[in-house]
Amino acid sequence: MKPVIVVTGTLREGSVVPTEGVEVIAGGSDPDALARRLQDVARYSAGIMSFGMCGGIDRNLKLGQWIIGKRLTGAFHTKCDDLWVRALSARLPQARVGTFHADGHLLAEFREKAEFSWSSAALAADMESHIAAEAAALANVPFVILRCISDVADMDLPPAVGVAMRPDGGVDVGAIMRSIVSSPGQLPSLASTVVGFARAYGVLMAGTKEVGQRMAFDRRE
Repeated sequence: MKPVIVVTGTLREGSVVPTEGVEVIAGGSDPDALARRLQDVARYSAGIMSFGMCGGIDRNLKLGQWIIGKRLTGAFHTKCDDLWVRALSARLPQARVGTFHADGHLLAEFREKAEFSWSSAALAADMESHIAAEAAALANVPFVILRCISDVADMDLPPAVGVAMRPDGGVDVGAIMRSIVSSPGQLPSLASTVVGFARAYGVLMAGTKEVGQRMAFDRRE
């Protein structure tokens, strides 16, 4: 049986994914390495899912809201697999279905998110979907996005968030500490952001159990 490839940003996000019939790949802070790895495995996969946390662009989205991608804009434009979208919607009926934006750029500031809300139809943004989508297109396998809002549209992310990932998807504690030392005023915002991430991670764990084995790929009808 060909595996479903689940692409995440961090190892922690990937740890909630059921392992049977699935291969998890964390992109971390090295998009080029992620693209190379996906190029090697995509052709042998059943399908590719971009999964994990994401940032809200639509101001109506709340922390912990599930979003299922129907389309992707940004560095790579594509339509997600209709059958997989429907299967995920059946497992997560509370999820919003809509457009994602991904171009490798972290939308960290409220103003930038607000600009996207005016100029784009995207509900949310992440850092890996464009790479996963291109790999799926080249391998001619189904692609879908399933992510949970971890920072809402009307908040700024502190600078430490932008340096928090290691290339392998782990947490770069040293980089975070250096960011705090250079900009100690971010501490209240960082503490609030970490609490929000923790709440969203709890939703991510619970919802992934509802999605089930192979991330609902075998439930496509």
